[in-house]
Amino acid sequence: MQILLDRAGISPGVVDGWRGGMSESAIMAFQRRSGLPMTGRMDHAVWELLQGYAAAPLTTTYTITEEDAAGLVDRIPPDYAEKAAMTSQGYTSVLEKLAERFHMDEKFLAKLNPGARFQPGETIHATVPAKPIRATVTRIIVDKETRRVAAYDAKGNMVADYPATVGSSDTPSPHGNHVVDAVALNPTYTYNPHRNFKQGENDRVLIIPPGPNGPVGNVWIDLSEPTYGIHGTATPSQLFLNQSHGCVRLTNWDAWELAHMVKPKVTTVEFLPPGVRIADVTGISPVAAATQTAAVAAIAGTRPLARGDRLPPAASAAMAIPAAATAAEAAAATAATVVTPEPLVITPAGPAPDEPLVPETAPTLPAQDEPEYPSDAVLPESLPGQAPGSVTLYPQAGQP
Repeated sequence: MQILLDRAGISPGVVDGWRGGMSESAIMAFQRRSGLPMTGRMDHAVWELLQGYAAAPLTTTYTITEEDAAGLVDRIPPDYAEKAAMTSQGYTSVLEKLAERFHMDEKFLAKLNPGARFQPGETIHATVPAKPIRATVTRIIVDKETRRVAAYDAKGNMVADYPATVGSSDTPSPHGNHVVDAVALNPTYTYNPHRNFKQGENDRVLIIPPGPNGPVGNVWIDLSEPTYGIHGTATPSQLFLNQSHGCVRLTNWDAWELAHMVKPKVTTVEFLPPGVRIADVTGISPVAAATQTAAVAAIAGTRPLARGDRLPPAASAAMAIPAAATAAEAAAATAATVVTPEPLVITPAGPAPDEPLVPETAPTLPAQDEPEYPSDAVLPESLPGQAPGSVTLYPQAGQP
């Protein structure tokens, strides 16, 4: 399910095989985009729509190379003076590096390969990550309530949705609308205790070298609101447990993908006020309405006979929407051929388990230190593994 959601552009965060809070939020985001009831639970409608992304294999084999074992560091110290003395905030193991490459949790990757030592020459099994999305994002909505970040193109289509850590009670994220000012990949990090926060006993300005385990991961998307940005993290599996100093944290790979879709000075970032969610400000598009009806109709025709009180919704079996039809035509064709469906209700055969989906009160880890902004803002010519020139470059501040 997590792999298919990732391919659908709805990031589950790390693929870990666990039905946790991030997966539940991803299902809700998928339901929101599809115009389905936002329950956060897997049901027939969600599963039916996800099958469109199931053609490719879900797992693959990979032979570890010498390059995978290069550039590692022994450890990442918590003290900023020690960090500044290092040459890199790199990965601490081959396992950590490969887990991030395949969008996986380290423990899950290890469990998928019992007995593996994760050394060069060894062949392992891993999940197949989604390919980077190619689009131009003009609007980003940050939902503090559901801890999701949704990205939209100029036509209002949602192209990606990510789980995030958004501020904390002590240092909340900003309010209102802002603009993306610049993008930095693999940035160095300037620690200035006189302008932001004081870390440990460090009372002087320090320059911390770049790396995926740096204070902002390997990506910084700078916002017009001073000291705030959207960035990566060294602990992707902790997104829903950590708190931040007001910035928006994504997994390194999600932040990397988003960084190549935003347009500085054009892309807006909207922080929703408390109590307001993405669905409240976006509504349901004609495409989502057509998708909802199509899903219900498809399920009604393929679902086994109802048992007990599992009543399938009424829908017309004969339904066809031309592939080339516009969103408005699709919605009109749907309305003309399909009887308005009843709400999709799936009643379990037995009583619901007492165990909650996620703990009622999730443990929180201390807020990690964040910068005012990275020291540099330079985009490479391409994403790793992509052909050079496949990424559009935009002028950065201080550059011609």
